[in-house]
Parts: sequence; structure tokens; C-alpha cells
Amino acid sequence: MTGLVIKLKPNEKVLVNGVILQNGDRAASIRVRSNDVAILRARDAIQKDEANTPLKRIYYIAQLAMAGEAENESAAKEILQALDPLKAIFAGDALNEISRAQSAAASHKFFVVMRAVKKLFPIEEALLHRAPVTARAS
Repeated sequence: MTGLVIKLKPNEKVLVNGVILQNGDRAASIRVRSNDVAILRARDAIQKDEANTPLKRIYYIAQLAMAGEAENESAAKEILQALDPLKAIFAGDALNEISRAQSAAASHKFFVVMRAVKKLFPIEEALLHRAPVTARAS
């Protein structure tokens, strides 16, 4: 059988095309056979106050678009504008994820945007907490 398989823990919530569904008292697996469906587990969502870094803001905007709480075209535009300056900061595989997120945003594939930027959260965290370099007088 083809399709996406979602494994839900007891009482776990999932957002499907803007509708919040909650699993029952037992673990369950659901096979999603449709291709163009937006699915987000509640545990993967972030709250507005958690969107406190550039990548987390991008993730949050994509999340809003997936939930139907933001217009796709304006969300894509905002994401693309936010990603553009990050190309100068990230390199290697991380830069590839930025490019992947840009392509996905342009195609309104917001779950792909979220997956790409989430991979970069640890790198962003390290960059933000790195001690500033100061010049030494000779």
C-alpha cells in the first residue's frame, strides 16, 4: 500500500487541512492516501512566542499557512524574503536546506519548508549563542 502513515499516540492531536483531530485512548496508525493534504502533529507545532529566531519565525509562518490561518501567497512571499539573507550565513548542507525551503515556499509546499528549516534549528542556536568576536588592540 502506498501513502503516508501517521502513527498517533493515545490522545495525540493532529491538524489535517486546518481541522484538529484527536486520537482515542489507544495508539493508532492512519494511512493517508491523498497526495495534496496538509498534516501537522500538535507536538511539531510551535507557539507564536516560541518563534523568536529567524528560522523559527519562518517555521511559524509556514505552520500558519498549513493551518489555513495565513494566505498562501503572502506566507510564501514572507518566507522567501526571510530566507534570502540566510543564504549568506549558512553553508554546505545547511545552505542546501535553505535552497530547498525556498523552492518549497515558491511552490506553497509549507510542510517541506518546515522540515527544511527545522533541521537547521540546532545550527541557528549555536550561531546565536556564539560569543562575539572582539578586536584586540596591539
